[in-house]
Amino acid sequence: MPTSSGQPRILALDVIRGFALCGILLANVQPISGGRTITASGEPDDATWLGLFVEQRFMPIFALLFGIGFALLLRSAAGRAPRPRVLLLRRLLTLLVIGAAHFLLLWWGDILSTYAVVGLLVLLPSTWLPPRAVAVLGPLLILVSLITGDGRFSLTAGLFLTGSALVRLGIVDRLAAGEKPGRVLPAITLALALVAVPLLIWQTKLQSGDSAFSFALAAGGLVVAAFYICLLLILLRTPLRPVLKAIFSPMGRMALTNYLSATILVLTIIHVLNLHTISTPDVVLIAAGILTTQSLCSTLWLRHHPQGPLEYLWRWTTWTTRPPFRLPSQDAAVHR
Repeated sequence: MPTSSGQPRILALDVIRGFALCGILLANVQPISGGRTITASGEPDDATWLGLFVEQRFMPIFALLFGIGFALLLRSAAGRAPRPRVLLLRRLLTLLVIGAAHFLLLWWGDILSTYAVVGLLVLLPSTWLPPRAVAVLGPLLILVSLITGDGRFSLTAGLFLTGSALVRLGIVDRLAAGEKPGRVLPAITLALALVAVPLLIWQTKLQSGDSAFSFALAAGGLVVAAFYICLLLILLRTPLRPVLKAIFSPMGRMALTNYLSATILVLTIIHVLNLHTISTPDVVLIAAGILTTQSLCSTLWLRHHPQGPLEYLWRWTTWTTRPPFRLPSQDAAVHR
């Protein structure tokens, strides 16, 4: 199944994107609900394991993938549209409208509007720069975010540019071609794990008000996020590949639809159950229920449609031509 740009889909990117969505929802349930997190005994709950393995661990993955997707679309559009950057401008402006609506109507923690603004101010102009310059600017902005404590704009810009550079330098092409990493990827994964352990231990010894806490959380988040990506890439080369594909790929292909619908579902559950406080088990149960539903619905939807409903509208506004809404009958039969 091709992407909206007409290029063959890269399974690893869909799986990683779907996996990141799961972690993002797990981190967002409590902020979306607006309720105070408590333990079973009614005491305030710092949810240490969420802070160590979930919070700020998945948004970096999502941002990196956004930069990769942007660069892949630009490359495809360059051969199909007379002014490919205008096409990308429309794509970002559409995302800004969607994100603003999400922010104003549903939840103040929307990230899509930030992605659109950073894309317009940083990612789109970077397309005129040489790939090596983008590859240098990305990590530099990530470093700036760690030094200044800016976990939103400079971090997002750095991850966007890093993802774009991975495409423009041909690294993602090697991933798409199924090139075997040999011992390099396992060695990188092990190194990331060894770096993550002291960072996470350091984080547990700090209080949220400590000056070093935000640095430890952000640095740990980047290292753990990179570890998750590398681990998934390794697992996709094992017999677990079909399982990972079945669980995460459909969600990743409908990332925009699932991200926005998750907010609606969380708010609905909180309203129906009238929850003013929420425990960590509540967070896990709510997220598990929503993710199970989304995985099933995404799988069923994609049997008959080439992309999710919001992805369909986003593609339409990007290319200004109406895309096919349903799969041809022979494709639908293959997906059953």
